[in-house]
Amino acid sequence: MKKIYFASDAHFGSRTFDDPLENERRFVRWLDSIRHDAAAVYLVGDMIDFWYEFKYVVPKGFTRFLGKLGELTDSGIEVHWFIGNHDIWIFDYIGKETGAIIHREPLCCNLLGKSFYIAHGDGLGDNSLGFKFIRSIFHNKILQKMFTWIHPRWTIPFGLNWSKHSRKTGDDYAGYLGEEKEHLVLYAKEFLQTNQADFLVFGHRHIMLDLMLAQRSRIIILGDWIKYFSYAVFDGENMWLDQFETE
Repeated sequence: MKKIYFASDAHFGSRTFDDPLENERRFVRWLDSIRHDAAAVYLVGDMIDFWYEFKYVVPKGFTRFLGKLGELTDSGIEVHWFIGNHDIWIFDYIGKETGAIIHREPLCCNLLGKSFYIAHGDGLGDNSLGFKFIRSIFHNKILQKMFTWIHPRWTIPFGLNWSKHSRKTGDDYAGYLGEEKEHLVLYAKEFLQTNQADFLVFGHRHIMLDLMLAQRSRIIILGDWIKYFSYAVFDGENMWLDQFETE
């Protein structure tokens, strides 16, 4: 029986890892372990801690991960990659080189007979002015163009250090806030007032959450590959969270 797999928030290349290469290898081992029954793999954002795609320059690293994605798509397994708030600046290189389908907006789709709403989750339900301001800067086309005028020798270290700082100061890494305070839960409830989905799947928050919101609707928050090494599996009937154990 073919299955659909979901993972998010690997943050490859992060300067907070003691051994970033081993983190990448672990994820590649997981991809190898599921390829025998995977119909598709959904990477739900922030797979790379900082990525800025220059026209003629490829950021250093990630070769095992990107090569494995190409191997999966070459074998007929669909790979979907959702832009997060750390890998915002993916343009056309990754899609062309790996065969992954890049998603820049939330996706409503039908998978194995069930309806899904899939998004990284940044900016959904979070009305803080500070976050909205930063997000508008990062998505501004003119500012992105200006950023490319600066040599990668300075822009990439700047981006990596910014990302490291945001991990220490942001609330994306706080524990579960409860059903009445969790932004993505509140967003999902509002979404379901006018839309239907069997499963709403998010990353971003670095918590593992499987919560029933209505008689036939569940929210799944995928955890991460920093602390939990977690993922979700859907087999056409059941959807569950799991963790990858290598020992």
